[in-house]
Amino acid sequence: MSIINKLASSLGRRDEVPNQELAKRIASTDDAGAIKELVENLGNKNKDIQSDCVKVLYEIGESKPALVAPYAKNFIALLDSKNNRMQWGAMTALSSIAAENPKSIYSALAKIVAVSDAGTVITKDHCVKILVKLCGIKQYAEDAFALLNEQILNAPENQMPTYAESTLPFVNEKNKAGFIKMLTSRLADIETETKKKRIEKVLAKLSKK
Repeated sequence: MSIINKLASSLGRRDEVPNQELAKRIASTDDAGAIKELVENLGNKNKDIQSDCVKVLYEIGESKPALVAPYAKNFIALLDSKNNRMQWGAMTALSSIAAENPKSIYSALAKIVAVSDAGTVITKDHCVKILVKLCGIKQYAEDAFALLNEQILNAPENQMPTYAESTLPFVNEKNKAGFIKMLTSRLADIETETKKKRIEKVLAKLSKK
């Protein structure tokens, strides 16, 4: 039976359970053929099938990134989609494989960041996750941190504390002063007290680092 027949939309389901179960089954059996079929159907004429395919692929990526990492270029190409669901689905898939296939993702960073800047909150969140993962890889760390700094500087108030907290482990003597300056410059803009306290806590940790 084709993998497409097992997708939620093919089964007449409106929930994501069939897609999640399918992703678990494919990941547990290392089914490369099923993954190839899903990737091939990212361009299916049926938008529901497209959506289900990207969902299953990024779910596989979360549990076994090595299985979908070879398809980084397919996800990067999908960032050009006019369909928001496919765009943020592609970014989600890329964030799941960033540590597994960093070279391909690093080479597409300009596009990834540009799409994030114009995208939804989910798109932005996964762009930040990509940059955080690249910060953990020596040859990409400096450029990724600089881009991450810009993302935090321009982040909506709701997302900013989470982004700053996830960046904290990658602050070093070389980038520390600029990071503190950027966070301090945003403090006055933050109206929600709990979010302001989270940034102040990050700044306090930096002063001891």
